[in-house]
Amino acid sequence: MTNSPESHITAETLLIPAVKSWELFLYDQGKSLHTVKAFIGDLNLFASYFRSDSSIGNITMKDINAFLEWMQKERGVPCSPKSLSRRITSIKSFFRWLTQTGRLSIDPAEKVLQQSVISPLAEVLTPEEELRVIEAANAYRAAPKSDPRPYTLVTLLLTTGIKKGECLNLNLNHVDLLDPKTPTLFIRYSSSGSRFKERKISLTNDWLDVYKEYLAKYSPVDQLFPWSPRRLEYLLEDIGRDAGLTKHLSFDMCRWTSALNDWQSGLDRENLRQKMGISKIQWREVSMKLRQLAGEK
Repeated sequence: MTNSPESHITAETLLIPAVKSWELFLYDQGKSLHTVKAFIGDLNLFASYFRSDSSIGNITMKDINAFLEWMQKERGVPCSPKSLSRRITSIKSFFRWLTQTGRLSIDPAEKVLQQSVISPLAEVLTPEEELRVIEAANAYRAAPKSDPRPYTLVTLLLTTGIKKGECLNLNLNHVDLLDPKTPTLFIRYSSSGSRFKERKISLTNDWLDVYKEYLAKYSPVDQLFPWSPRRLEYLLEDIGRDAGLTKHLSFDMCRWTSALNDWQSGLDRENLRQKMGISKIQWREVSMKLRQLAGEK
C-alpha cells in the first residue's frame, strides 16, 4: 500500500520537506499547475523567512504575523494587497492541511486575519454598444468576401459568457446539435479539480445559423477556433474598433456583459452562478459586482 504524501510528517518535520509533501498532495488532488505553483511559491517565501532547522510544530501565530509584517514593510520588495491576500490564503491552507491530517494538534494560522481584496469593477458594454459590436461583426459576415468568424466568436461570448481559456479549449464535439431546437455548448475540463466548472449552456438558433456558415468557410477539424489566443484577441479588437468603441473589447468584457444581461433579465441567481462556472465562494464577490454594475443598492 502506498503511503499518502503526508504520512511521514510529524510536528518535528522541517518546514521545507513539509511544503514539498503538501505540493505532492495538491497534485494528487488534481489541482492545476498554476494553482500549485502559486501556493508553493508563497510557502517557499514563507519558509525562507525562518531558520533552516525550523520545524512546523514550532511555528506560532506570532511568527506568522511577524512574517506578514516583514513582507509588507521590511522585505524591500513591493507587496500588493492582492499578493498579500493570496499569501495569507496559502499559509492558512497549508497549516489547515497539517492540522486536518493530524500532523499538528493546533493550527497556528487559524486566527491569522485574512485580508480580502475585491478587484475593481469590470468594464461592460452598454446595450447600445453591444448592438454596435454585433452589427460590426455582422458586417464581416455580409461583406463580398464573407467572413463569419468575427460574428461567430463575439456572439458566442456574449451569449454564453465563457472565459477565454474555455473558448480556446472548445472542440467541435462540445457543440451539441442533436436537437436543433435546443443547441447546447458543453464546457469540459481535463483536471479533476476543475470539474465543478463543467457545465452545459444553451445556444441560440441565430448563433446556430452563423455557426453552420463558419464551419463551411473554415472547416475546422478538431479545435473550434484553431487560432492563437492573440489572434482571437486581435479579432475582438478589430470588431471593437469598427464599432467605434472607446473601450477595449475583450474576452473578459464579453463575459461580464453576458453575466450582467442575464442578471438584469432576472435569470435565477443559482442558474447564473452555474452558467458562469464559478464556486459559491467566488459567487459572493461576483454577485456583489453584478449588483453594482446593474445600479442596484
